[in-house]
Amino acid sequence: MPRKTIELPDHIAYLAILDEHGRVDTKLMPDLAEDQVRHFHRIMLLSRRFDERLLSLQRQGRIGTFAPVKGQEAAQIGAVAPLQQADWVVPAFRETAAAIYRGTPLSGLCIFQAGYNEGGRIPEGQHDLPIAVPVGTQIPHAVGIAYGMKYRQQQQVTLVFFGDGATSQGDFHEGLNFAGVFNTPTVFLCQNNQWAISVPRWKQTKSPTLAQKALAYGIPGLQVDGNDVFAVYVAVQEAVERARAGEGPTLIECITYRLSLHTTADDPTKYRSEEEVKQWEKRDPLVRLQKYLLDQELLSKKDLKALEADIHAEIDHAWQEAQEQMASMGDPLDIFDHVYAELPPSLAEQRQAFQQFLARQKDTKHARTDHDSSAQPGAQTGNGQRR
Repeated sequence: MPRKTIELPDHIAYLAILDEHGRVDTKLMPDLAEDQVRHFHRIMLLSRRFDERLLSLQRQGRIGTFAPVKGQEAAQIGAVAPLQQADWVVPAFRETAAAIYRGTPLSGLCIFQAGYNEGGRIPEGQHDLPIAVPVGTQIPHAVGIAYGMKYRQQQQVTLVFFGDGATSQGDFHEGLNFAGVFNTPTVFLCQNNQWAISVPRWKQTKSPTLAQKALAYGIPGLQVDGNDVFAVYVAVQEAVERARAGEGPTLIECITYRLSLHTTADDPTKYRSEEEVKQWEKRDPLVRLQKYLLDQELLSKKDLKALEADIHAEIDHAWQEAQEQMASMGDPLDIFDHVYAELPPSLAEQRQAFQQFLARQKDTKHARTDHDSSAQPGAQTGNGQRR
């Protein structure tokens, strides 16, 4: 038999609309109301300032380790904006901007970062999964949700976030393969921020793009400027329309950059240069959107100053609210309450034993406190004399 060529898709498109100077390609610009564009900007600015406040609180020891979102706001807000309320969002661990846009309260995010599981509670009616810290594990979950919606003949879509590092995980490949075979309504949104903690993008794969990995699974792939909120919006809008029409999944690679730390336990100066960071700061998604709004007179410097003050007050209120809520949290017995609808006998027995242990600890603490109090200098003895 003669050797023959198998025809395959051999190209990946790249999309950009808004450049670093705030100029847009009017032919590609999405049809967005002015208020919606201003809303994009407000949430991006809120996310940036909230990020800065969380970093300050972490350095003070008032919250735990978290993953800053600085530099990736456009990739997240542009992605969730085309979704409907009934659609599902499955985040990784850095999707603060997406969570805020979807309606997660700032106070809840503060509580979660302070180490309380209660902060991970998703508001009623908001179809978002909680934060997923293990790299890539959320991808099969998202595909499963999409498969379930298709099985039930519901017109909903699932959007899943992950980073470039997750494309080296088996979960990514299994998720794309299943989604391709079963034609699930899934939008795979890769935030290629150039670094998987300290491993650079070029050490992770020989593929010129991450978007082209879609071709192996028979689904469309697209690469976009992830610091361009309009390009991300258009790319995801098209993918959502395809998915809702029963045409299956799409992989979108957003070229962006993590301008801050991987997490607050990280020191990026150990593995990347200051020059590299400065080059990417010139492409800051927030700055370029502000340039566009100012040039189009959709926002004035006076408006921006007032917005900064409003956001500052909103964050202050959220942190105050979080502290008030945390004051009544932290019962260790809560660990038994949110895994099973009905507690199995073995866990019920453990809960009872743990409850008795806590009661003994409490009694011991009170007894020690009473003893220490009675032993203080000047305390009265039983016969009325002073020690």
